[in-house]
Amino acid sequence: MDPLAIVLVGAAAVCHALWNLAAKKAADAGAVFVWINSLGSGVIYLPVVAVAAVAYPPRLSWALAGAILVTGVLHVAYSLVLQRGYQRGDLSVVYPLARGTGPLLSVGLAIALFHEKTGVVGLAGAAGVVGGIFVIGFQPGRRDAALAAGIGYGVLTGVFIAAYTVFDAWAVGPLAISPILYDWGNNLVRAALLTPHAWKHRTEIHPIWTKYRGPILTVASIAPAAYILVLFAYRFAPVSLVAPARELSIVVGSVFAWLLLREPQAGRRVAGACLVLAGVVALATAH
Repeated sequence: MDPLAIVLVGAAAVCHALWNLAAKKAADAGAVFVWINSLGSGVIYLPVVAVAAVAYPPRLSWALAGAILVTGVLHVAYSLVLQRGYQRGDLSVVYPLARGTGPLLSVGLAIALFHEKTGVVGLAGAAGVVGGIFVIGFQPGRRDAALAAGIGYGVLTGVFIAAYTVFDAWAVGPLAISPILYDWGNNLVRAALLTPHAWKHRTEIHPIWTKYRGPILTVASIAPAAYILVLFAYRFAPVSLVAPARELSIVVGSVFAWLLLREPQAGRRVAGACLVLAGVVALATAH
């Protein structure tokens, strides 16, 4: 994998783990929370988009508008399912399963749809990343409603991750759409789609903002940065390698969950993290 792609993916992993911790803290805020942070991202990143548009004027087209609409729909579904998962299940279950299922499906779709080729070492690395994620998230002997909900929502979130990963790689690759403009438009579409819900529940907006101002600002500012870094990485490496490698966020998230949330079973999670790191090393040497 290209060294620049590795740097981009590593930075994105830290950002991704940080905003998911923030989203977990606001788990009970639901769709209104998603609406506020999506709208906030649009406002925060407007100056960045304006500068980028002046430096590199975008080519406006129906393909651009259509791609942004599609990714917005996929991302709003992803965001709502993820937030619901954090409301019903544990971070240590939902997050690893979501991040593990996504790249597993992404690699398969990228190879099937884009005819991307990756050698045995690359596939072994992808397997190591995914396997390590499931070691981190698996909790033997635990049987309860929260676990079942976490597994269900985690896997469903992973399906949406795989869908938007493959679609977005095509949008910033063959369509050559600016990642900054693309993600900004995605946030605006999300905010627009959720506006009817926000209006219906408008009495909840101020209390949620007051209670969760910190998590909202964290997600609104960091989540776009995390994904923009990944979108740029797609320009330097194929989806079948970037999608699994970005799951380094699981390692970072596990450390945060252990140190900040005091979640148990640190030894098992460290073992899983080591497997993930081994997989990433294999991915980095695959090409």
